[in-house]
Amino acid sequence: MEVSTLIDTHAVNALRARTIGPEHKSVPPHAWGRSIEEFVREAPSATSFQTPLLTLDDKRITHNIEVMAAWAAEAGVKLAPHGKTTMAPALWKRQLDSGSWAITLATIWQVQLARTFGVQRIMLANALVDPVGLAWLARELTEHPEFEFYCWADGLGTVEAMNAALSDAGATRPVHVVVELGGEHGRTGARTIDEARAVADAVAASPRLALAGVGGYEGALSHDRSEAGLKAVADYLDAVATLHRELDAAGLYGEHAVVTAGGSAYQDIVAAHLAPLADEDGARGVATTVVLRSGAYIIHDDGFYSQISPMIPSRSDHPLEAAMHGWARVVSRPEPGLALLDAGKRDLPYDEGLPTPQSVDGEITALNDQHAFLRFAPDASAAPIGSVVRLGLSHPCTAFDKWRLIPLVDDAGSDDPRVVDLVHTFF
Repeated sequence: MEVSTLIDTHAVNALRARTIGPEHKSVPPHAWGRSIEEFVREAPSATSFQTPLLTLDDKRITHNIEVMAAWAAEAGVKLAPHGKTTMAPALWKRQLDSGSWAITLATIWQVQLARTFGVQRIMLANALVDPVGLAWLARELTEHPEFEFYCWADGLGTVEAMNAALSDAGATRPVHVVVELGGEHGRTGARTIDEARAVADAVAASPRLALAGVGGYEGALSHDRSEAGLKAVADYLDAVATLHRELDAAGLYGEHAVVTAGGSAYQDIVAAHLAPLADEDGARGVATTVVLRSGAYIIHDDGFYSQISPMIPSRSDHPLEAAMHGWARVVSRPEPGLALLDAGKRDLPYDEGLPTPQSVDGEITALNDQHAFLRFAPDASAAPIGSVVRLGLSHPCTAFDKWRLIPLVDDAGSDDPRVVDLVHTFF
């Protein structure tokens, strides 16, 4: 696999020299004071870690990256994975090494963190009006001409605020701006094509900004694969395509434009409606790159995405696989049919569905801060005190933010998974 030039390999590899300590949840105390590289060299088992625990599956991550890269190439779109899912530069590197076009982020602080790891092309899928952040960006663009940056705008007020802050900062390089189109009952984004066109006109007229494309987020418009939900997504994407064609016909772009949508639930619909706009050579107008910003695919899950994604066994010959698992120990059996586990909201995601037991028959019915309620048949003998339950999890975006150092195991499905690395996150 070719090593990407879009991230600093040395900076990422240097994370393995960091010292493990008690601030790293559930790492065994005998690892404290040692570097990650020294500790991992011993191939410790996952069972040597304390519970609760979150693990990542190395083989499944590799599989997911390869599957998604191949899918994007066949679909004719580029990937700019949403890095806020993991906030893990080591995983960003694996995505970029597989051919990803850029890393997407959600806040200017995340952009700043990514720059410390040398990420060279970043899309901020958000408006940037913070004057401190814009002053930093102006300096960064001036000092690093190789740095390619995009952010969004969905209103004239955004353009005005950016112009003022960049002027105060003495910006010398224009900031690339993608006009965000939204939809009724959606999140951000201009609500009509006419409103978006007015934003584009204002960006194009600004000496501090450069109109770089159009895009938005279709996932805010539907939460399922019902006929109505898929139609709402498709209609929205058609509007994005229409806006792009209008701006191209008006000659408002420079030499290149980006058309971008994102998410890990409707990438098939995105490709069907936006991939035809791809025109890298500019044969039909401005040179255009279609960019998909999916974030969750690298980890997938056993919950929300395992149901809604187009890349699951019932919808794809090359499905994604869940690459994260929780591990929790039974600490109490206070009544028949109930066990309390030592993992809760501080440890595991719960906003898109509760964890699901995979190694015992039962159901997680509730989470407290540090406990999970595992219920099963009153006469069941499973889950004795001290036993460990493997859990399937839903929604990686709210799993990673609870851990600063996550064991990467060779195979979570084996009887004794071996830890092959420890993945740093930055939240």
